Amino acid sequence: MDPVPFQVIPPAGYDLLMLFDYREMDRDRIANLIPAGYPRLHLLAWSMGVWAAAFLLEPLRDRFASAVAVNGTTRPIDDRYGIPSRAYEEMISDFSADTLEAFYQSMFTNRGEAEKFLRNRPRRSVEAVRRELIALRGAYLQHGPAADIFTHKFVGSRDRIFPPRGQIRAWGRDNCTVLPQPHFPFYALPHWGGFLSDG
Repeated sequence: MDPVPFQVIPPAGYDLLMLFDYREMDRDRIANLIPAGYPRLHLLAWSMGVWAAAFLLEPLRDRFASAVAVNGTTRPIDDRYGIPSRAYEEMISDFSADTLEAFYQSMFTNRGEAEKFLRNRPRRSVEAVRRELIALRGAYLQHGPAADIFTHKFVGSRDRIFPPRGQIRAWGRDNCTVLPQPHFPFYALPHWGGFLSDG
């Protein structure tokens, strides 16, 4: 992913910093990107970014007034708690422009939202996305499950990327909010404040 699909979402008074492209997982570099001087910081992590944020930002968890996980888990490549290992391996072994297009379509159940995304599609190359997926797999295999740093967890019951049952299993039914949303739920909300919380 990159910032382009998200730029059409009104910020609702928030200053936004988006981190993407997880081909390098350097905690020290990430720490230097988190702005000082803001009285309240909110973290929103999505998809594979849930694990990446938990791994990279765990040492900084006390700086966040809230930390929200959306359609991802701290065990992202896992047969019980994330994307099944075989499905992930098959995806990256045959990754192509067609694979990426099918992935984008699978993120939505609403045609209008899918079309909006495709009008604002990421501007990254297929090869860059493939390398990122391989790097994420390698980092996860090296470091394993991340700590749960999240104060709120949202699970889309219509998610066709991260199986909803696995997400609920990962967080515990009483510890997450299940919404009737697809993997990419952001266009269903009027602005970023719909997922952020002053906790």
